[in-house]
This record gives sequence, C-alpha cells and structure tokens, in this order.
Amino acid sequence: MFISPAYAQAAQTAAPNPLMQLAPLILIFVIFYFLLIRPQMTARKKHQEMVSNVRRGDVVVTAGGIVGKITKVLEGDEVMVELADKVTVKVVKSTLSDVRTKPEPAANDQ
Repeated sequence: MFISPAYAQAAQTAAPNPLMQLAPLILIFVIFYFLLIRPQMTARKKHQEMVSNVRRGDVVVTAGGIVGKITKVLEGDEVMVELADKVTVKVVKSTLSDVRTKPEPAANDQ
C-alpha cells in the first residue's frame, strides 16, 4: 500500500453558505418582479383609473370589441352603452378595454 488512508480522511469540505444556496432563488424572484409582476400592476392601475374616470358621452370599446357611446353612468360598476339608435346595453365597467373621449365639436370657420 503506497497511499495511506489517513490522507483521504484529512480532506474535509467546508459547509456551504446558506445565503449562497438561496441566491439563485432570490435572483429569479427579483427578475420575475421587474419583468412580470410590476408591469402587470401598473397596467392594472392604469386600467382602473381609466374605468373610474368614464363619463357620459365617452366612446368606449368593450373587451368583446363592441364600440358604443356611454349614455348613462349607473350606480356601482355599470354603465349604459348605446350601440346604435335606440339600442342600449348595460355593461360592467371592468369589461371596458378602451375609453375614447367624446369628439370635440367642429370649429366654425366663418
């Protein structure tokens, strides 16, 4: 026997640092926060602000792609939307995907 077993037993590895084991998980969470969670929160906040500021006369687009004009803002979270002459529907505000402000009247160039 040329190699003594004592040499193999003498080499001990240090215990891994728990912070270094959690570092990849923390890094993944930070990346997910800035690339997915934060933009979604800002988009939701912008949509809620847009829906809360809706008023009579605004032209809106629903999530289904229907374009109409708001005739009445009801109590709670509903509005009456006119789709055509004498055709109105009750729509939940959260389903509005776009709010276009009422068109400006044409200027009289007399």
